Amino acid sequence: MWKCPLCGGEFKNAQQNHFCKKTNSIDDYIAAQPDEVQPLLRGIRDTIRAAAPEATEKISWQMPTFWQGENLIHFAAFKNHIGLYPGGEATSEFAGRLASYKTSKGAIQLPLDKPIDHGLIADIVRWRLRQVRGSDIS
Repeated sequence: MWKCPLCGGEFKNAQQNHFCKKTNSIDDYIAAQPDEVQPLLRGIRDTIRAAAPEATEKISWQMPTFWQGENLIHFAAFKNHIGLYPGGEATSEFAGRLASYKTSKGAIQLPLDKPIDHGLIADIVRWRLRQVRGSDIS
């Protein structure tokens, strides 16, 4: 086991890539990521903000999060992908459109070497808003 000297987290692999710096804002989170990933994260943030303009931005579980009555969606940067976390039912609801992505219950991996499907992200966020509000949203 390797122990990170900054956060004290223990990991299976030595020098394992992880996010251990505490941040208070999505701006801080994005600024702490590699230069080549920052524009992708800003684009995802802008897409989510446009789809959920009334949502509040915060950091939850050390990830950028949009909240509107509950957590709508989280996203986070990793070595080879950006993780999108819209909750457990989203991967089933959007299974057809997610067929080319690696998914698990409530998690979607967006590979860094492929274009980001902002339309899909916006549709997932609007779907989450309908879940939260219990009504249709255009």
